[in-house]
Amino acid sequence: MKRSALTLTILALASAQAWSQIYKTVDENGNVSFTDTPPPDSNTEQVQLQQTNSTAPPPDIPAYGTSATAADTKADESAVPVATITAPEQETTIPMGPGNFSVSATVSPALSKGQAMQLLMDGEPQGEPQAAGFWDLTNVFRGAHDLEVTVVSPDGETLSTSEPLRVYVMRPSIN
Repeated sequence: MKRSALTLTILALASAQAWSQIYKTVDENGNVSFTDTPPPDSNTEQVQLQQTNSTAPPPDIPAYGTSATAADTKADESAVPVATITAPEQETTIPMGPGNFSVSATVSPALSKGQAMQLLMDGEPQGEPQAAGFWDLTNVFRGAHDLEVTVVSPDGETLSTSEPLRVYVMRPSIN
């Protein structure tokens, strides 16, 4: 049994060495070809391959919430989430049309249980507080509008407010 394992190891190493041999051939018309078996003609040279690049895999990163220590959990619970509006950009002009556009926001650190985000346009809430940071606004009147996203507690108390963002809506008007 030991002898067959040794034979298999030698064959594997020999076959790996054979696979790494590459030959370059140039025919009478100047065409270059590469092969793993040396052709019989004399215009053949063995190509020396460089060592294959390799790198160690990145360290394992535990899944969200699986290896949090008690101190980490306490710090996360005490940290106040802060929202940031990611779209539209500051002073974006919403082109001529019905006044429809979307607002996206992110929050960091993640919302705790019961916390939600509330979109405010010109200080007025738009819809109900929600965990998702995406709102579709429709039929927004023409002019400048200030957008903010607040993070609210389960009892409706404002915990934090994003930086305000101004957009300009263009809509047809009838004079």
